[in-house]
Amino acid sequence: MLVCKVPESDNITFEKPGSREDFDYPNMAEEAGQKALSDAGIPYSAVEQAYVGYVYGDSTCGQRAVYHSLGLTGIPVVNVNNNCATGSTALFMARQVIQGGLANCVLALGFEKMERGSLTSKFMDRENPVGKHMEVMVNKYGLAAAPVASQMFGNAGKEHMEKYGTKVEHFAKIAWKNHSHSTNNLNSQFQKEYSLEEILQSRKVFDFLTVLQCCPTSDGAAAAILASEEFVRNNGLESKAVEIVAQEMTTDFPSSFEENSCIKAVGYDMTKEAAKRCFSKAGLKPEDVDVIELHDCFSVNELITYEALGLCPEGKAGELIERGDNTYGGKWVINPSGGLISKGHPLGATGVSMWWGGAECLGLANGRLGNIPSG
Repeated sequence: MLVCKVPESDNITFEKPGSREDFDYPNMAEEAGQKALSDAGIPYSAVEQAYVGYVYGDSTCGQRAVYHSLGLTGIPVVNVNNNCATGSTALFMARQVIQGGLANCVLALGFEKMERGSLTSKFMDRENPVGKHMEVMVNKYGLAAAPVASQMFGNAGKEHMEKYGTKVEHFAKIAWKNHSHSTNNLNSQFQKEYSLEEILQSRKVFDFLTVLQCCPTSDGAAAAILASEEFVRNNGLESKAVEIVAQEMTTDFPSSFEENSCIKAVGYDMTKEAAKRCFSKAGLKPEDVDVIELHDCFSVNELITYEALGLCPEGKAGELIERGDNTYGGKWVINPSGGLISKGHPLGATGVSMWWGGAECLGLANGRLGNIPSG
């Protein structure tokens, strides 16, 4: 049986957009890519294909990112754009190529050079790709003068509170936990701990969602080297390789649009199905997992993802949070990196960096994350 392994991955420190002068996306890609290659102990000439993810930029930025940063070896370079899932999609595609026997060593690279402030649409002369999702929200709660993403997830949180009795404090406690975790991550954009009261009293972005419960825009990059079991053995990389036991990717189901639910519209059912398939393929249950890195673009998304992953029954995420089962000393350590809320969210890099953060916390990537608490 072919087993896809990741000999090494790496990411650079995520930063506030524009923090460094003359630090463009090729520089980010070079820094992350060369770190991953160095850690794996292989030259770029060993890489047979590259999947390069980014959201904001002209066509073929992927080629520009690797040509004069990593090498001109004539390999296929595939540009990947899948919004917040861009980095994980690049990883997914790279793994499929290896599983199919078409390559033995593949680079998954993600980067983003972003603008400051909330995300905005760039093409106003055509249909918005999330227009149908927004219709669900507008029909249920209307449209406010606030960033659209914060409204989508904020209204999913309102729905959860109305349906299950979840409290505003539950969402704030997630942000409090993630900001606390970030103090252990040397690559985090923010490394400051806040009190729960500071989280609750920070600037309002939409409804109950405060700025400290929302991920920032970021500049940054992350890279992973994926390889077949044969490549790992032939190059003596067994001690560095991390096996990908299972990986799934799903998209929307009819429920996203037909059930008048903001929770469903922001991806609950697709997450639930992906988790179900992944656990089944791995032969594991949520209780078998110790560390989880998940997509906390807003505190709301982390809370509803607890339920979608099967960590608790639907409507019981608030109780999980109250028990402290999402941090050190609890049942799971969730987002030990600080999550997107603290670590930052350079869209193209996030999916790759989340894998890296999880591996680091397990002590599988040379311990560069920082000091990880015990318990």
